[in-house]
Amino acid sequence: MSFPTLIGFLLGIGLFVFSILLSTDNYVIFLHLAGFIMVIGGTTAATFVAFEPRYVLQAMRITLSIFFTHKIGRSVLTNEVGRMIRWGYMVQKSGLPALESDAKVLRKQDNFLAFGIDLVISGYTGQEVREILANTIETTFHRHSVPADILRQMANNAPAFGMIATLVGLVVMLDKMGSDPSKVGPGMAVGLMGTLYGVTFARIILMPTASKVQQREEIVRFRQYLVAEGLALLAERRSPRYIQDKMNSFLDPALHFDIDRMLRGKS
Repeated sequence: MSFPTLIGFLLGIGLFVFSILLSTDNYVIFLHLAGFIMVIGGTTAATFVAFEPRYVLQAMRITLSIFFTHKIGRSVLTNEVGRMIRWGYMVQKSGLPALESDAKVLRKQDNFLAFGIDLVISGYTGQEVREILANTIETTFHRHSVPADILRQMANNAPAFGMIATLVGLVVMLDKMGSDPSKVGPGMAVGLMGTLYGVTFARIILMPTASKVQQREEIVRFRQYLVAEGLALLAERRSPRYIQDKMNSFLDPALHFDIDRMLRGKS
Protein backbone atom coordinates (compact mmCIF):
# COMPACT_ATOMS: atom_id res chain seq x y z
CA MET A 1 0.00 0.00 0.00
CA SER A 2 1.30 3.47 -0.94
CA PHE A 3 0.43 5.31 2.26
CA PRO A 4 1.61 8.79 1.07
CA THR A 5 -0.73 8.52 -1.94
CA LEU A 6 -3.62 7.35 0.22
CA ILE A 7 -2.99 10.05 2.82
CA GLY A 8 -2.77 12.75 0.14
CA PHE A 9 -6.05 11.61 -1.43
CA LEU A 10 -7.89 11.43 1.89
CA LEU A 11 -6.43 14.77 2.96
CA GLY A 12 -7.65 16.43 -0.24
CA ILE A 13 -11.17 15.06 0.20
CA GLY A 14 -11.09 15.79 3.94
CA LEU A 15 -10.11 19.44 3.50
CA PHE A 16 -12.85 19.89 0.91
CA VAL A 17 -15.48 18.43 3.25
CA PHE A 18 -14.10 20.32 6.27
CA SER A 19 -14.33 23.64 4.42
CA ILE A 20 -17.99 22.92 3.69
CA LEU A 21 -18.65 22.11 7.34
CA LEU A 22 -17.07 25.41 8.36
CA SER A 23 -19.08 27.40 5.81
CA THR A 24 -22.64 26.21 6.31
CA ASP A 25 -24.93 23.95 8.27
CA ASN A 26 -27.02 23.16 5.18
CA TYR A 27 -24.87 20.25 4.02
CA VAL A 28 -27.57 18.60 1.95
CA ILE A 29 -27.35 21.31 -0.70
CA PHE A 30 -23.96 19.91 -1.74
CA LEU A 31 -25.58 16.60 -2.68
CA HIS A 32 -26.95 16.88 -6.20
CA LEU A 33 -27.48 13.52 -7.88
CA ALA A 34 -28.32 14.90 -11.32
CA GLY A 35 -25.15 17.00 -11.45
CA PHE A 36 -23.05 14.06 -10.26
CA ILE A 37 -24.51 11.78 -12.94
CA MET A 38 -23.94 14.35 -15.67
CA VAL A 39 -20.30 14.89 -14.71
CA ILE A 40 -19.29 11.25 -14.14
CA GLY A 41 -21.51 9.79 -16.87
CA GLY A 42 -20.73 12.46 -19.45
CA THR A 43 -16.98 12.33 -18.85
CA THR A 44 -16.95 8.53 -19.08
CA ALA A 45 -19.12 8.47 -22.21
CA ALA A 46 -16.97 11.03 -24.00
CA THR A 47 -13.84 9.06 -23.11
CA PHE A 48 -15.24 5.86 -24.63
CA VAL A 49 -16.04 7.83 -27.80
CA ALA A 50 -12.53 9.30 -27.98
CA PHE A 51 -10.44 6.20 -27.16
CA GLU A 52 -10.49 2.46 -27.76
CA PRO A 53 -12.46 0.70 -24.98
CA ARG A 54 -9.58 -1.52 -23.87
CA TYR A 55 -7.41 1.53 -23.19
CA VAL A 56 -10.20 3.24 -21.26
CA LEU A 57 -10.71 0.16 -19.08
CA GLN A 58 -6.96 -0.06 -18.57
CA ALA A 59 -6.88 3.57 -17.42
CA MET A 60 -9.67 2.88 -14.93
CA ARG A 61 -7.81 -0.12 -13.50
CA ILE A 62 -4.60 1.87 -13.21
CA THR A 63 -6.46 4.50 -11.17
CA LEU A 64 -6.73 1.95 -8.36
CA SER A 65 -3.11 0.79 -8.73
CA ILE A 66 -1.68 4.17 -7.66
CA PHE A 67 -2.70 3.35 -4.08
CA PHE A 68 -0.20 0.49 -4.07
CA THR A 69 3.58 0.80 -3.78
CA HIS A 70 5.41 0.87 -7.09
CA LYS A 71 7.53 -2.22 -7.76
CA ILE A 72 10.58 -0.18 -8.80
CA GLY A 73 12.07 1.64 -5.83
CA ARG A 74 15.43 3.34 -5.41
CA SER A 75 17.12 0.20 -4.09
CA VAL A 76 16.08 -1.72 -7.21
CA LEU A 77 18.33 0.51 -9.34
CA THR A 78 21.38 -0.27 -7.19
CA ASN A 79 20.53 -3.97 -7.35
CA GLU A 80 20.46 -3.80 -11.15
CA VAL A 81 24.02 -2.47 -11.15
CA GLY A 82 25.04 -5.32 -8.84
CA ARG A 83 23.36 -7.84 -11.14
CA MET A 84 25.29 -6.58 -14.19
CA ILE A 85 28.56 -6.65 -12.28
CA ARG A 86 27.93 -10.26 -11.21
CA TRP A 87 27.20 -11.14 -14.83
CA GLY A 88 30.37 -9.31 -15.84
CA TYR A 89 32.43 -11.60 -13.62
CA MET A 90 30.62 -14.64 -15.07
CA VAL A 91 31.40 -13.54 -18.62
CA GLN A 92 35.05 -12.92 -17.69
CA LYS A 93 35.33 -16.42 -16.27
CA SER A 94 33.20 -18.56 -18.62
CA GLY A 95 32.11 -16.40 -21.55
CA LEU A 96 28.64 -15.33 -22.66
CA PRO A 97 27.09 -18.84 -22.52
CA ALA A 98 27.42 -18.65 -18.72
CA LEU A 99 24.44 -16.27 -18.73
CA GLU A 100 22.04 -18.82 -20.19
CA SER A 101 21.01 -20.30 -16.83
CA ASP A 102 20.00 -16.86 -15.54
CA ALA A 103 18.21 -16.13 -18.81
CA LYS A 104 15.93 -19.15 -18.32
CA VAL A 105 14.86 -17.89 -14.89
CA LEU A 106 14.32 -14.32 -16.12
CA ARG A 107 11.92 -15.40 -18.87
CA LYS A 108 9.35 -16.07 -16.14
CA GLN A 109 10.09 -12.90 -14.15
CA ASP A 110 11.14 -9.99 -16.38
CA ASN A 111 10.44 -10.07 -20.11
CA PHE A 112 12.54 -7.02 -20.89
CA LEU A 113 15.63 -8.27 -19.07
CA ALA A 114 15.20 -11.74 -20.57
CA PHE A 115 14.97 -10.25 -24.07
CA GLY A 116 18.08 -8.17 -23.45
CA ILE A 117 20.18 -11.03 -22.14
CA ASP A 118 19.12 -13.14 -25.14
CA LEU A 119 20.48 -10.41 -27.41
CA VAL A 120 23.80 -10.49 -25.57
CA ILE A 121 24.03 -14.28 -25.70
CA SER A 122 23.15 -14.21 -29.43
CA GLY A 123 26.33 -12.25 -30.10
CA TYR A 124 25.03 -8.78 -30.99
CA THR A 125 27.50 -5.94 -30.56
CA GLY A 126 27.09 -3.46 -27.72
CA GLN A 127 25.79 -0.76 -30.08
CA GLU A 128 23.29 -3.15 -31.63
CA VAL A 129 22.04 -4.12 -28.17
CA ARG A 130 21.62 -0.43 -27.28
CA GLU A 131 19.68 0.31 -30.46
CA ILE A 132 17.34 -2.67 -30.22
CA LEU A 133 16.63 -2.15 -26.53
CA ALA A 134 16.17 1.60 -26.97
CA ASN A 135 13.49 0.91 -29.57
CA THR A 136 11.83 -1.59 -27.21
CA ILE A 137 11.95 0.89 -24.33
CA GLU A 138 10.44 3.79 -26.25
CA THR A 139 7.64 1.84 -27.90
CA THR A 140 6.74 0.23 -24.55
CA PHE A 141 6.81 3.61 -22.82
CA HIS A 142 4.48 5.22 -25.35
CA ARG A 143 2.13 2.25 -25.18
CA HIS A 144 2.00 2.32 -21.38
CA SER A 145 1.58 6.12 -21.30
CA VAL A 146 -1.78 5.96 -23.09
CA PRO A 147 -3.73 5.56 -19.79
CA ALA A 148 -2.12 8.77 -18.50
CA ASP A 149 -3.21 10.58 -21.69
CA ILE A 150 -6.74 9.24 -21.22
CA LEU A 151 -6.89 10.41 -17.61
CA ARG A 152 -5.66 13.87 -18.64
CA GLN A 153 -8.35 13.99 -21.33
CA MET A 154 -10.96 13.03 -18.74
CA ALA A 155 -9.67 15.78 -16.46
CA ASN A 156 -10.13 18.28 -19.29
CA ASN A 157 -13.66 17.03 -20.01
CA ALA A 158 -14.98 16.85 -16.43
CA PRO A 159 -15.25 20.64 -15.85
CA ALA A 160 -16.97 21.01 -19.25
CA PHE A 161 -19.61 18.46 -18.29
CA GLY A 162 -19.90 20.21 -14.94
CA MET A 163 -20.74 23.38 -16.84
CA ILE A 164 -23.32 21.48 -18.88
CA ALA A 165 -24.91 20.27 -15.64
CA THR A 166 -24.92 23.87 -14.40
CA LEU A 167 -26.57 25.12 -17.59
CA VAL A 168 -29.26 22.45 -17.33
CA GLY A 169 -29.87 23.49 -13.74
CA LEU A 170 -30.13 27.15 -14.76
CA VAL A 171 -32.62 26.35 -17.53
CA VAL A 172 -34.80 24.49 -15.03
CA MET A 173 -34.45 27.34 -12.53
CA LEU A 174 -35.42 30.02 -15.08
CA ASP A 175 -38.40 27.97 -16.15
CA LYS A 176 -39.71 28.06 -12.58
CA MET A 177 -39.02 31.75 -11.97
CA GLY A 178 -42.47 32.86 -13.12
CA SER A 179 -44.34 30.68 -10.66
CA ASP A 180 -42.11 31.22 -7.62
CA PRO A 181 -39.33 33.88 -7.82
CA SER A 182 -38.22 33.01 -4.27
CA LYS A 183 -36.70 29.79 -5.61
CA VAL A 184 -34.17 31.61 -7.77
CA GLY A 185 -31.46 31.65 -5.08
CA PRO A 186 -31.74 27.97 -4.08
CA GLY A 187 -32.09 27.01 -7.73
CA MET A 188 -28.89 28.87 -8.65
CA ALA A 189 -27.03 27.14 -5.81
CA VAL A 190 -28.14 23.70 -7.00
CA GLY A 191 -27.30 24.57 -10.60
CA LEU A 192 -23.72 25.50 -9.71
CA MET A 193 -23.13 22.10 -8.10
CA GLY A 194 -22.40 20.59 -11.50
CA THR A 195 -19.45 22.93 -12.00
CA LEU A 196 -18.21 22.18 -8.48
CA TYR A 197 -18.35 18.43 -9.11
CA GLY A 198 -16.58 18.73 -12.45
CA VAL A 199 -13.67 20.81 -11.14
CA THR A 200 -13.30 18.72 -7.98
CA PHE A 201 -13.37 15.42 -9.89
CA ALA A 202 -10.72 16.72 -12.31
CA ARG A 203 -8.36 18.28 -9.77
CA ILE A 204 -8.51 15.89 -6.83
CA ILE A 205 -8.76 12.57 -8.69
CA LEU A 206 -8.04 12.64 -12.43
CA MET A 207 -5.09 15.03 -12.80
CA PRO A 208 -3.11 13.67 -9.81
CA THR A 209 -3.73 10.11 -11.01
CA ALA A 210 -2.54 10.94 -14.53
CA SER A 211 0.63 12.54 -13.11
CA LYS A 212 1.33 9.52 -10.90
CA VAL A 213 0.84 7.07 -13.77
CA GLN A 214 3.12 9.13 -16.04
CA GLN A 215 5.80 9.41 -13.35
CA ARG A 216 5.80 5.68 -12.71
CA GLU A 217 6.16 4.92 -16.41
CA GLU A 218 9.11 7.32 -16.58
CA ILE A 219 10.73 5.49 -13.65
CA VAL A 220 10.29 2.19 -15.50
CA ARG A 221 11.81 3.71 -18.64
CA PHE A 222 14.80 5.00 -16.65
CA ARG A 223 15.36 1.58 -15.10
CA GLN A 224 15.21 -0.07 -18.51
CA TYR A 225 17.74 2.34 -20.00
CA LEU A 226 20.02 1.60 -17.06
CA VAL A 227 19.67 -2.13 -17.65
CA ALA A 228 20.11 -1.69 -21.41
CA GLU A 229 23.42 0.09 -20.86
CA GLY A 230 24.61 -2.70 -18.57
CA LEU A 231 23.68 -5.34 -21.13
CA ALA A 232 25.44 -3.42 -23.91
CA LEU A 233 28.58 -3.27 -21.78
CA LEU A 234 28.36 -7.04 -21.22
CA ALA A 235 28.15 -7.51 -25.00
CA GLU A 236 31.29 -5.37 -25.32
CA ARG A 237 33.05 -7.59 -22.73
CA ARG A 238 33.77 -4.62 -20.50
CA SER A 239 35.33 -5.23 -17.09
CA PRO A 240 33.06 -5.39 -14.00
CA ARG A 241 34.60 -2.20 -12.63
CA TYR A 242 33.96 -0.32 -15.86
CA ILE A 243 30.37 -1.59 -15.82
CA GLN A 244 30.04 -0.32 -12.25
CA ASP A 245 31.38 3.15 -13.02
CA LYS A 246 29.38 3.55 -16.24
CA MET A 247 26.10 2.44 -14.66
CA ASN A 248 26.71 4.44 -11.49
CA SER A 249 26.93 7.54 -13.67
CA PHE A 250 23.17 7.16 -14.28
CA LEU A 251 22.37 7.20 -10.55
CA ASP A 252 22.20 9.53 -7.59
CA PRO A 253 25.55 9.25 -5.74
CA ALA A 254 23.67 7.92 -2.70
CA LEU A 255 22.67 4.88 -4.79
CA HIS A 256 26.09 4.04 -6.25
CA PHE A 257 27.12 0.40 -6.16
CA ASP A 258 30.54 -0.37 -4.65
CA ILE A 259 32.41 -3.47 -5.91
CA ASP A 260 35.00 -3.19 -3.15
CA ARG A 261 32.31 -3.31 -0.47
CA MET A 262 30.77 -6.37 -2.18
CA LEU A 263 34.11 -8.15 -2.31
CA ARG A 264 34.85 -7.33 1.35
CA GLY A 265 31.46 -8.77 2.27
CA LYS A 266 32.36 -12.06 0.59
CA SER A 267 35.80 -12.32 2.19
